[in-house]
Amino acid sequence: MERYFPALAEEFIRLRAALVGKSVAVVGHARPDGDCIGSQVALARVLSALGHDVICVNADPVPRRLEFLTRGMVFLGPEGVLARAERRVAVFVDCADHARGGERLKVKFPQPVGVVDHHLSNAGYAALNLIDTAAAATCEILAGLFFDAGVMFDAQTAQALYTGILTDTGQFRFGATSRRCFLIAGELVARGANPAEAGFELYERETVGKLQLLQRFLASLHLECGGKVCIGTLPDGIFAETGTTVEDTEGLVDYARSIEGVEIGVLIEARPHGAVKASLRAKNPAYRVDRIAAQFNGGGHACAAGLNLKSGAEDFYPRLVAVLAQSLAQVAANSVSP
Repeated sequence: MERYFPALAEEFIRLRAALVGKSVAVVGHARPDGDCIGSQVALARVLSALGHDVICVNADPVPRRLEFLTRGMVFLGPEGVLARAERRVAVFVDCADHARGGERLKVKFPQPVGVVDHHLSNAGYAALNLIDTAAAATCEILAGLFFDAGVMFDAQTAQALYTGILTDTGQFRFGATSRRCFLIAGELVARGANPAEAGFELYERETVGKLQLLQRFLASLHLECGGKVCIGTLPDGIFAETGTTVEDTEGLVDYARSIEGVEIGVLIEARPHGAVKASLRAKNPAYRVDRIAAQFNGGGHACAAGLNLKSGAEDFYPRLVAVLAQSLAQVAANSVSP
């Protein structure tokens, strides 16, 4: 039988041993996406089936379009978990660093037992670090580990894992999509995952407000760096104006990247009090947008990264363009070097 993640097999055995007899909090990142929620649901359900008392914890609520994965699950925000007196150990999933779950959860769980992740910028911050940066999704890692270890799971778990892979591969389009992704996805379908349900819940439930947000974003698109960078912006207050939330920005930046000739697409969201959030997407991993984001205390993947700044919105745009121009020039120089 083909093993999907043999290099992580021993670490997975140690993680399971470290959790024996313990109550567990499965912690995901702020502004959770499909891979985050899918990973939390899958790991929590498997641990529950093994007899653990498990809760899922996020700094932000489960997005509306992902609620179909969480039926019967306990998801708490920081207030909910901080109000509880019971002692739990934490496993972080899809969190590139300890602070990705939010500062309050970092304080609540200062020494995670484990982390399962696929981000390039993850240096390992738990006692046990199950990290594979070649994987397209954390759900890919979890599914492969479950298969390798002979862990049985139900159809709802399979659906969660399939959904995480589907979203983080951009519907099996992004560069990290591998043969292994398709093999694992196929096995998940055999275990009960429903691609039609996932497709409907994720991509066919748009609100009018989301489309209005898209209109505003498209109207703001501006080309920089000789047309190789496309940046779109959303002003502070746009969510109240359109009746949307931050989760409705999911996928907007891909429109900027999709333009012919553009190498890097950017979404900049202005926030109250001069704060700013930005998402970066590249067509080529050579541009290492995770390193670009890291210059603003962000991180992520070679082709997909993000950052948050508490202040500095007034000069962020030109500073970002300067860093992007430098990255483009460096890649161009490397491509012509002997």
